[in-house]
Amino acid sequence: MEQMYKVFVKEVPILVTSNKDNFPDYTVFKLRTVNLKKIIKRIETGELTKVLLYSKNPNKIVKRLHKKLPVVVAGGGLVLNSLNQYLFIYRNDKWDLPKGKIDKGETIEDCAIREVQEETKVKNLKLNDYLGRTYHIYSWKSKIKLKLTHWYLMQTDSDKKLKPQKKEGIEKAVWLDKEMAQVALMNSYANIRELFPDNMLVTKRH
Repeated sequence: MEQMYKVFVKEVPILVTSNKDNFPDYTVFKLRTVNLKKIIKRIETGELTKVLLYSKNPNKIVKRLHKKLPVVVAGGGLVLNSLNQYLFIYRNDKWDLPKGKIDKGETIEDCAIREVQEETKVKNLKLNDYLGRTYHIYSWKSKIKLKLTHWYLMQTDSDKKLKPQKKEGIEKAVWLDKEMAQVALMNSYANIRELFPDNMLVTKRH
């Protein structure tokens, strides 16, 4: 069964798949042998813009990808309230969704709920559907890491005031209706936009 993942280097997605034939205009590298750090540098300098990492065996894609860089596992939430507003946070001059690293011995579901609550102080969270995983590359203390975030759709009926977690650099925690969320997504991250339905992305992406 064909599988495909996207690993974002800022706004540029690296495709990781078992089917390279659907992407004839991409530069293809074998996932098993590729030096991912070198590929990342070439993307950051603009030398590469369309990159595909190929593994013939779809069952080994995730295992091989996770061997390339240290993996940080996190959980997060796309939260809706009773007014169908979306919960956003504002940090590092970008709109984002609440998420955070899993603690030892914690389930990913518990991690996602805990992080959303800690970062926004939202109450009465109910976990609904699993939305999927996103990958992105980031640097921490001069080391390149691969962040794997598991995302969940959540709901709340609480109307308590939100409170951003300042010590995590979060400036705002707010509810945004669909139109305002569309505006916020223009100044967000590519992996965050992946979580929203296509009809939310009617405006030009940057």
